[in-house]
Amino acid sequence: MAEVEKTRYSDEELAEFKAIILDKLEKAKADYDLLRATITHTASNDTEDTSPTFKVLEEGAATLSKEESGRLAQRQLKFIQHLEAALVRIENKTYGICRETGKLIPKERLKIVPHATLCIEVKENDKH
Repeated sequence: MAEVEKTRYSDEELAEFKAIILDKLEKAKADYDLLRATITHTASNDTEDTSPTFKVLEEGAATLSKEESGRLAQRQLKFIQHLEAALVRIENKTYGICRETGKLIPKERLKIVPHATLCIEVKENDKH
């Protein structure tokens, strides 16, 4: 039985990781909502009463920031999906297991990158 415990994190450890992920997920969703509001102008600071020249310059800047916000929103959505997938792995008790080596990913790495699915050795080798 002791051998089985070494191949996965305990339920207590999984609960600890779940709390970290839920916290990150809540913040990520808030950031995503903020980015979407920026894109759709629901939090609008419009320039209706300013000079036409300023308005043209402002619209140019708004287009750039809208594109940037769109890219950031896409990245944020992907991050949210990775965190949600990590929650599924916690429920399946497969969380924290490297998908290449089958070994446990160190707790230190998971606390920093809670959605990690590869141990650092595999991740480093993928870069080369």
